[in-house]
Amino acid sequence: MLSTGALRAHLLAARLAGPVATTREAGLRSYRLFAARDPRVLLGLDPERAWSERDVLRLMADRCGVSDDPGEVSGPDVIDPERTLAALEAFADRLAGAAARRAPVLFGTGHPHRLLGFYAVLADALSAAGCAVLTPARGRCVDVAGRFGVRAYTLDYVEGVALVREPGVRSPESATGVHTHSPLPVRAVLDEAARAGEALPELVVGDHGWVCGAGQLGIEAIGLADTDDPALFVGEAEGRVSVAVPLDDGVPAEHYRPLARYVLNRARLSR
Repeated sequence: MLSTGALRAHLLAARLAGPVATTREAGLRSYRLFAARDPRVLLGLDPERAWSERDVLRLMADRCGVSDDPGEVSGPDVIDPERTLAALEAFADRLAGAAARRAPVLFGTGHPHRLLGFYAVLADALSAAGCAVLTPARGRCVDVAGRFGVRAYTLDYVEGVALVREPGVRSPESATGVHTHSPLPVRAVLDEAARAGEALPELVVGDHGWVCGAGQLGIEAIGLADTDDPALFVGEAEGRVSVAVPLDDGVPAEHYRPLARYVLNRARLSR
């Protein structure tokens, strides 16, 4: 069993917390764009109040531990590991609650190359606990806006985790999809489930637009977020995201495995 102290050490050693690879410049740019309500950083969230760039910086300092000094404009961002650990406890509590009531759950990621394995372990454990891990709209085409304009992607699932792929790609089960911040995939999944009269999730677990898009629609949502993803933390502050866990979302995939084991142990869902 991984202790809290051992996980704290791992967070720092793997640079999931402490000084992280995400730069201060990237964070401040995202806060500025969020204040301007740029859809690229809103991730499907429609904030209830006006958030200035300074407001977002203060919130991120409170939720993540980044510096609240607007004059600090360069270098690596810093995440307080104690905040990460506290958020993981809350994350585990939500998983435990879903398991206890055997709630239907949807997993989705915009970071499949990094986070797919983390979510897959959780999906397997919740399935074993009696939860329906939902997989609606497999194969549906979704138009997603990116830096090179709008492109069509295909919804797919790997080990119970939703992602988007390049159209026409027939990848092996272990292969992953493309990186996206868009909320359109989760909207398409929920729309297809409702249209077909299938079960809707009571909990969505993921990142980026999967969390904010679901939370904006009133579905309980929990997920992981980096310091340049303020939308999840604003959503949490405004009550539409239940838990946002601050950590670097771009380290090698194997570094998230201890987090999955820790969360399942805290939720009493160890496989």
